[in-house]
Amino acid sequence: MKHHPDFKMLFFSGDTDGAVPMLGTRHWIRDLNWPVKQEWAPWVSDGQVAGYYEKYEPNLDFASIKGVGHMAPQWARKQVTELIMNFVHGIEIPLEIDYPKSDEEFVKTDL
Repeated sequence: MKHHPDFKMLFFSGDTDGAVPMLGTRHWIRDLNWPVKQEWAPWVSDGQVAGYYEKYEPNLDFASIKGVGHMAPQWARKQVTELIMNFVHGIEIPLEIDYPKSDEEFVKTDL
């Protein structure tokens, strides 16, 4: 597979997929020997870990979708939609949970 700077690629896989196992996808992507731009790290949706995410240079992203199998878009619709929309629109995938920084922030409510 050649690098082409004009093409962005996103591969995703449910981490319980028995038909196309996520680990197999990770292995063939790593076998491309492309430089890693972003190490394997948890990505976040609605303050919860939604899977893991990795970026390769120049333009290949791979994400796992936590807790779903081969039909990830059906069983994790919100997370998969968020992942794809962020990718298409060039928005960084959230990789950190935004924990409260203080007790006041933790107990703050909008009631």
